[in-house]
Amino acid sequence: MDGKPATPEHDSVAEHVQRYYRLVDAGDIASLLALFTEDVVYRRPGYPPIRGSRRLEEFYRDVRVIDSGRHRLTEVVVEQSHAAVSGEFSGVLKDGKEVSVRFADFFVASESGLFRERETFFFAPMV
Repeated sequence: MDGKPATPEHDSVAEHVQRYYRLVDAGDIASLLALFTEDVVYRRPGYPPIRGSRRLEEFYRDVRVIDSGRHRLTEVVVEQSHAAVSGEFSGVLKDGKEVSVRFADFFVASESGLFRERETFFFAPMV
């Protein structure tokens, strides 16, 4: 940031970002879905774009390959309605495999403060 005092919008986006990770780690799908707009778009490697809150709920309940785990945030940067997050995830997949991966997430909040977009990247060798 540029040294300006935090605005309520800034605090709200940062708080929502941190709350999102607490809720996903706790498996509280209903509460985490309440952080997103009805027309949310979520982009995640290996999946077609997830569009709408109904599809997002389906992803978390039925499609997501993670069984349990914990996100550790290393950086959260907020500029107006945009947030960039980096961190590490350690957990267990539904097939029992243990994983540990670095990630980056990008959120865009609507005027209401709910997330309308999210995009995830994983740090893994690809090319």
